[in-house]
Amino acid sequence: MSNVTYNELWRDTESCLEEILQTDSNLQNAKPQKDRKKIHKNVSELYVRYIVCCNKLEQCYDQMIQPQKRILLRKLLDSTLGRILEVKHELVEVDLSEYNYYDDVLLKYGILPQEVELKIPNYFRRERESEILQRREFISEVLRNAGVLDEVVQPRKMTESEAIRLIQTHERARQGRVRFQFMKEIREMKERSTIKPEVAQVDVLREIMATMRIQKVWRGYITRRRMRKRRIAEMLLIGMVQPGQVITDNYRNAEKIKLHRYAKQVEYQEIFEKKLAEIKDYVRSEKSVIMEENIRSDIRQWINEYFQQTGKIPELPSAESGGSRMILSRQGTESSMSKSKESSSSKESKKSKKSKSKKESDTEKSEDESDPGIKVVPSNFLPELIQAHTEYQDIWRDKDESENPWQLPYDDMILSEKTREIEDEVRVGVDQALRDDIEALQAALDRDKGHKGKRAKKPQKRMRRSGKRNKRKKEKDLTPDRTTESLFEELLTQGIIKLVPEVYLNCFRGEKSYANFDLWDKGKDPLPTIGNEDVKLLSPLVRSVLIAGPHGSGKKMLVHAICTELGATLFDITPANIAGKYPGKSGLIMLLHLISKVSRLLQPSIIFMDGAEKPFVKKVPKTDKTDPKRLKKDLPKLVKSFTNEDRVILVGTSNAPWDGDQKLLYQTYDKVIYIPRPDYGSMSMLWKDLLYKYSGISRQFDTSAMSKICDGFTVGTVIAAINEPLTHVELINALSTRDPVYKEEEEAFLAWYSKTPTCRKKQRAVEQELQKLEEANEKQKKKGKK
Repeated sequence: MSNVTYNELWRDTESCLEEILQTDSNLQNAKPQKDRKKIHKNVSELYVRYIVCCNKLEQCYDQMIQPQKRILLRKLLDSTLGRILEVKHELVEVDLSEYNYYDDVLLKYGILPQEVELKIPNYFRRERESEILQRREFISEVLRNAGVLDEVVQPRKMTESEAIRLIQTHERARQGRVRFQFMKEIREMKERSTIKPEVAQVDVLREIMATMRIQKVWRGYITRRRMRKRRIAEMLLIGMVQPGQVITDNYRNAEKIKLHRYAKQVEYQEIFEKKLAEIKDYVRSEKSVIMEENIRSDIRQWINEYFQQTGKIPELPSAESGGSRMILSRQGTESSMSKSKESSSSKESKKSKKSKSKKESDTEKSEDESDPGIKVVPSNFLPELIQAHTEYQDIWRDKDESENPWQLPYDDMILSEKTREIEDEVRVGVDQALRDDIEALQAALDRDKGHKGKRAKKPQKRMRRSGKRNKRKKEKDLTPDRTTESLFEELLTQGIIKLVPEVYLNCFRGEKSYANFDLWDKGKDPLPTIGNEDVKLLSPLVRSVLIAGPHGSGKKMLVHAICTELGATLFDITPANIAGKYPGKSGLIMLLHLISKVSRLLQPSIIFMDGAEKPFVKKVPKTDKTDPKRLKKDLPKLVKSFTNEDRVILVGTSNAPWDGDQKLLYQTYDKVIYIPRPDYGSMSMLWKDLLYKYSGISRQFDTSAMSKICDGFTVGTVIAAINEPLTHVELINALSTRDPVYKEEEEAFLAWYSKTPTCRKKQRAVEQELQKLEEANEKQKKKGKK
């Protein structure tokens, strides 16, 4: 794809984004609503359209090579991702469920379910690729030196004599088979020659009929074969048959173009950074003196005018509040004396308005307090998104780029940017010098009037207030004299940090359920499918996630995929893994300190615990020697120490979450994700994906029957069964040796999941709605009797 294509894609995305921002702003200013279905429709519409726009922005950012455009695209992409997470939380609060359905929105806008899967931006890994590779190499080297990582077995090189002997063996075997076949044919010929052929009369009509029958059968066969090929080609064209997983030339060319554009991005970024430094030096050397003189004269003129109007010497605002730029931007407005008069009059009018509106507000509050309804939470990302969109409209929407087909950096934009930057630097210095002049003038004026000036105390108050705002409790560092590399190596050798196999989220396959929306719309609460994107999407605002599901459902695969996609470091604190390591109370304190410190230094980090319920079990089995309750008290504290600045998350997996104390479990884990056994749609997709990658499997193979046979089995079990046999005839035999998810285990999962905090919250909301309906019916009956 060319530069023009991505520019057009960006333009179309911005036009769609403009409509979404208008709708989102209206929803932010809307009054609280009581109808959950209506709010769900509005919020889910935003969610779907934001995801579609985000995927297009990610495609543009990944392939666009113009550096200045990429800066704005990154702002748009990050803000859109943040807004999607906010809207997702809104959907969870509205539906009171972690799984949301919005098929009506997809039908309204003609969007496929696959288009609403949020793509993980490539820049998560690509911009840190060298760092991730170095870290993996370091982990492999340390583990190899410690003897933990097995050396890769290199195949032994064959000598020349061994190769000749192997060739001779196979050639002699081939010659033996040929000789045997030849002797067999000679023997058959001798046997046939001994039998005297019967003299038969030549029947011409019979020969013609036989020839016609042979022709009929042959022509029917080749016609059916040709029609079968045409039907398969047609089905492949419309996507009704799974295509063969063969890398085509078009795919290879597309990958080459993609890599070429990546190289161009790096090249143009270097040119851009070089121009930034050159133009900045030019502006500082050529224009900074003129800027300083102009700023100084403007500020002195303002001071003179202010003194003539009020008889007082003004104060310059602090650098944090904008300095002299804030005052000069307000020039032409009214004086401070008139402002003070107006403010006093406005205060009186406000008081009168408040007294008048008190009665009205009291009546409204009395009505709203009973049922205030649901209001959308104010967004932190919407202002940034609107600002970035406005910047696109001002700069890029109508920009003529006919003279820059190669998309090189624009010097005029760099010049204006660096001029503002140098002007801000010069203004800070001029403001500080004039503040000193103002203090000297004020001191001289106070001496003339016989008063003492107290202006020097004001900055101290501001410093104290800012100090309180930035105050943060610091943890005691138990390893102040050790480097990050030494701590990292220690956790590696102890087996806490592990080398994660590279698995991507798109390997976790599943089909969406197209009936769940109808069930949800009728008031039922259907189980999610493994194709639901909520199973794959873990919000970075959440500090801990519990992934529960039967054995083989893909819980560990999800954890490894998260680490791979984010380039994160995995810390394994499974009770069996830390058993016997860092013994005693002091050892446990050191272990938690090392995990907390190193995970922040190497973020993004995933702290993983398999068997998440084990620290909270009421009674430990006598056979369990891993001391699972060791982290019972400290694990919730570790999670609470994570802040929004830390890119660290605790992920726990469990096969039997009901065994632990539920109160402590939900205090530790903010979110609960249940991975059920796959339904028919997901199982059918799994069979097609796994079988059709082999060229020997016919496209007419009945995967539907195999999907019905596998009802009750998990994904891991099916994958193991497919990888074991050599022919498709042995598939059922391989499945018969494995255990499915029995009904009792599934019912235990459903009973546990129905008692999670989100499900209980939804049950209470349903009970309240039913109670309100009953009260309304009773009131109508009483009115009818009167």
